[in-house]
Amino acid sequence: MIILVFYLLYITIFAAVIFNYNHPEVSSSYKEQHKVERFYGNEASQDRVILLEEKTFSGVTRINLMENAQESIDIAYYSIHKGYITDLIFGMILDAADRGVKVRILLDGIVHGLRFGLKDLKYALLNHPNIEVKFYEPFNPLLPWTWNNRLHDKIFVVDNKYALIGGRNIGNRYFVQEGEKNPTYDRDVLIINTDPKTKENSVLNQMEGYFNEVWDHPITKVPLDKLSTRQQRKATEATHQLKQKLENLKKTDTKLFNTYYDWVKMSLPTKKVTFIHNPIQRFNKEPWAWYDLTNLMKNSKKSLLIQSPYVIPTKPMRTYINSLQVPPEKTTILTNSMASTANVMAYSGHIKHINSMVNEGLNVWEYQGPDSIHAKTFIFDDRLSAIGAFNVDARSAYINTESMVVIDSVDFTTNLEKEMNQYFKKSLKVAKDQSYIEDPHVKPGKVSRVKSFGIKALSYITGLFQHLL
Repeated sequence: MIILVFYLLYITIFAAVIFNYNHPEVSSSYKEQHKVERFYGNEASQDRVILLEEKTFSGVTRINLMENAQESIDIAYYSIHKGYITDLIFGMILDAADRGVKVRILLDGIVHGLRFGLKDLKYALLNHPNIEVKFYEPFNPLLPWTWNNRLHDKIFVVDNKYALIGGRNIGNRYFVQEGEKNPTYDRDVLIINTDPKTKENSVLNQMEGYFNEVWDHPITKVPLDKLSTRQQRKATEATHQLKQKLENLKKTDTKLFNTYYDWVKMSLPTKKVTFIHNPIQRFNKEPWAWYDLTNLMKNSKKSLLIQSPYVIPTKPMRTYINSLQVPPEKTTILTNSMASTANVMAYSGHIKHINSMVNEGLNVWEYQGPDSIHAKTFIFDDRLSAIGAFNVDARSAYINTESMVVIDSVDFTTNLEKEMNQYFKKSLKVAKDQSYIEDPHVKPGKVSRVKSFGIKALSYITGLFQHLL
């Protein structure tokens, strides 16, 4: 009941914001400077890429990069969850900072997670001379119109040489293979700048520029100007505990540490990697990322593949999808089912659009769980692929900060499609009556009565605001 009340309150706030919201068009100057040709390369780029699909190795990659960091670590995340992975990652951050590495941690101002059981971790980070922490749009109870303005990026940059971007937040569910209550499958890409001396030609230069812009923005704040004596004591205790946990892990989980990876040798070549993102200011954001993605859709001729945790193509978003050359039957959407979704509120909006997508001839596949899929991916004509934090909904288009990388690489796209096929093997295609087309190898996921009722009840409420979206 408490959760339902929370969702109702959130929807009310969301609707109040949207009611006075104009869904601005992309400016002509942006369109002029960001034509679709910029995503294509003619020769080998200095940026190479590695797909990080498997949970454990994605975590190991982060540990290895931090373990070998020499100058800087810049991290931007939506949320952090208490658990083994958080202790491990922030233990490594403290260890790197002790070596003199400069660390900047940029988190969403409401959903960051550094409260309650992780409050002392915040103090430990703020107390270290080589670590800076900032919150994008911190919570202010007196400014409710700012509550929806959220940082949704997931970016990890080390030494201006390595960058990670994808959909994973920091928490066990994204990295631990077994034993988690709400297991989630996600996707990252590791980008290697093979020539750091000429970084202006690398996508890492674009990513660092964006990070700096958000970091220096007036609505990005330091959570505390100065720690009190009590907070400093808590910081010292938390630092000691994290370092002790890290030392214990180095003895018990030896495979996580001191391993050499030839990242360049493991990587695949690209012709170009391009960074796209939304504006930073509050609300009334021009849908830059959505414009770039739909421009790539319009430029595609053979096929289009989209994976998103949910798909809510609202009316203002649909205005950007016209004159597509790819026929509907060559357009495929992979998303969660009611059984697998971990976001009940979002899925209540998603079910309003399933019927129209199927009736338009699109191939809609729903993953049957019992875990959920959280990756955000687009593939255009089996050549270009986009990976990052952008969900197909109005929040990602008009409200959140969002970022993606567009990769021009047939080799990488082929590898990506191979990995995505593993999810299709656990999915069912949606028929025109919104039932599933039977597959002897896949059974529909089980949905509890409570979950089914909650989603359907919420869908009626969100339906009241559909004309606003």
